[in-house]
Amino acid sequence: MKIKRLIVAFAAASLLLAPSFSAGAQEAQTPKINKKNLVIKEWNRDAKSHVQVLDHVTTYNADGKKIEEIEYNATGQKWRKRYEYGPEGKVSRELVYDDRNRLVNYKKFEYNEFGRKKIQSTYNARGTLLSVKTFEYITEDA
Repeated sequence: MKIKRLIVAFAAASLLLAPSFSAGAQEAQTPKINKKNLVIKEWNRDAKSHVQVLDHVTTYNADGKKIEEIEYNATGQKWRKRYEYGPEGKVSRELVYDDRNRLVNYKKFEYNEFGRKKIQSTYNARGTLLSVKTFEYITEDA
């Protein structure tokens, strides 16, 4: 059994199978939401009192990229995440804030030549490295 990188296998498979998948995919596709300058609010409603409570807000910029997420509970904000993008259009940093909008930690991302995550480094609010996660894309060749 040989091991090959998923990226190479995926690229080869997509080139070979693209015509057969494209026809079926077009039939089953639902229209995509235009995310440019979009704000999505999620609400929870109590079944008995019918009181609505804001649960989650996701904000997208003029390019349609997610720039912020906020999670709420009955007392207010639980946490907030802000996303920054690099010149290649991928998320370069994810900043996590607490219920008082204080920076808790942040993550930096590096990508491989195929645009997939390669390394995720997590730092505390003072910039001390806490952990490093590496991503490996493999598949088994039959």
